[in-house]
Amino acid sequence: MTDEQLLRYSRHILLDALGIEGQARILACHALIVGAGGLGSPAALYLASAGIGKITLADNDNVDFTNLQRQILHTQARVGMAKAESGRQALAAINPEIEIVPLPRRLSGEDLDRLVATADLVLDCTDNFSTRHAINRACVRHRKPLVSGAAIRFDGQISVYDLRRDDSPCYHCLFPEGEDVEETRCAVMGVFAPLTGIIGTMQAAEALKLAAGIGESLTGRLLLLDALTMEWRAVRFRKDAGCAVCGPTMAGQ
Repeated sequence: MTDEQLLRYSRHILLDALGIEGQARILACHALIVGAGGLGSPAALYLASAGIGKITLADNDNVDFTNLQRQILHTQARVGMAKAESGRQALAAINPEIEIVPLPRRLSGEDLDRLVATADLVLDCTDNFSTRHAINRACVRHRKPLVSGAAIRFDGQISVYDLRRDDSPCYHCLFPEGEDVEETRCAVMGVFAPLTGIIGTMQAAEALKLAAGIGESLTGRLLLLDALTMEWRAVRFRKDAGCAVCGPTMAGQ
């Protein structure tokens, strides 16, 4: 670690649970962030400032005027720019020493599988179930930890699926694909701006803990936030032995 890095990350290094060793692991980490919107914005900003060595930021959308209420990676001057490139510019301004790879496309199929395979951890900052399940399947296949968040109206949720662990549930264990789940998007239903910041920042915190190898993750716990009352609720859940994605019948696939 250089003298400049020792100074930049000194407040992390002062933490006994993290120290130089933990910060070095953060610097060596490659995080894939899928979604550069309300959740991806604070998550990416904190991962960049904390020194995640490589961030791949994927989003197929362009910055829209309506995004500026909550998507703090972007500015009015960058309306119309690809969100991935706008995000790259914002992150580089905060920490020019890290590597930032913008991907202005929707990840799917072999492309998603390849990118998940090369990352150390994945942050799901998307807003639709089909993409969430595709990300989960790739993370299960390659045994990559997944940090998943969601925010709509005044309701937020976050969990971690540490798929390096044999006992970890996956996203499908909690939200089975194909069940009659209501698809709600903020473009139609609205979202409280600070809520995305709360959940996205917590995603960054969980990702940094995983990268540094410290603390206890949210694996097996779903945190639910009602921002109107500012009350948290925790739900514990277990691996589904019959899960069609991570169950024993999927071993070796």
